[in-house]
Amino acid sequence: MDLISSLLAFLRVAETGSFSVVASERGVTQPAISRQVRALEEHVGMRLVQRSTTGVVLTEEGRNLLPAARSLVEAAESLSLAANPDQARPMGKVRLSLPAPLALHMCSHVRSLLDSHLHLSLDMVVRDSTSNLIEEGLDLEVRIGPIDDSSLISRRVGMTSAFLVAAPSYMAGKAQPRSPQDLVNYDCVVYSRWGRDDTWWFEAPEGQVSVNVPCRLRANNASAVHHAVLAGNGIAILSHLMVADDLRTGRLTTVLPEFPPARLPLYIVYPSRRNLPLRTRVVIEFIADLLKADPAMRDKAAWPLAPADSHLERPAHHRA
Repeated sequence: MDLISSLLAFLRVAETGSFSVVASERGVTQPAISRQVRALEEHVGMRLVQRSTTGVVLTEEGRNLLPAARSLVEAAESLSLAANPDQARPMGKVRLSLPAPLALHMCSHVRSLLDSHLHLSLDMVVRDSTSNLIEEGLDLEVRIGPIDDSSLISRRVGMTSAFLVAAPSYMAGKAQPRSPQDLVNYDCVVYSRWGRDDTWWFEAPEGQVSVNVPCRLRANNASAVHHAVLAGNGIAILSHLMVADDLRTGRLTTVLPEFPPARLPLYIVYPSRRNLPLRTRVVIEFIADLLKADPAMRDKAAWPLAPADSHLERPAHHRA
């Protein structure tokens, strides 16, 4: 029996509650994962998991084994790295979750990362809501806004920058709004993520102000909102990553430029910093550098941001 492989299978089954999920992740059959866990049970001489109508659950002995199993796996990884320093290169798959605008931006730049690390692969989950990292087998996630989960390690990597935009076809014949409160008289396309998404926040000379906007069209995906606005369905708040080119070419126009949308912090979160795999550290640094290279995503970006200022460049050391 390969003890470490069996421990890894057991830990992942414990996290997902499913043999089949783990088998799918590893590209093997469900019986193969079952055999690894059964071999571990025989090795320790106790039953560690049991099937239920809702999936696989740990026995009390299985729950008690979890801390030791994690420690053994981490120790084995450290031992392998110490014994083979020449092999200290990122290897394997990193599974990460990203908001749609950042995922699209990263896809335009990731070639340099993959070319630099030939044994690294990425599995990108594109969603505009938060994930359960452990249950979904995610190594890391980029989140927008404050982090309220104390079980996660978080690293702040920048700030969002967005524009209030509309298509010229929608604004044709309409008076320009003069304050955020005037938006109640316009069609607004809402990008729904967290609940109160029809309350929009703006920066004003007196501080942040909010307005509850009317909404007849909403979507939980930024790309869908982007297409809806381009088609003349109304006004929306969208990331500069999505609309910078549209603003430069005139496909979209800014609305209320003197009241820019409020900025939100960007964080990379992950379950634990203990023995963080090199492959995950490399991806974290790549994302951090990618955001740092964009002036509009720095904490102290000049604001309001003009469309011409939102030109995006690759980090110098990541250029192909």
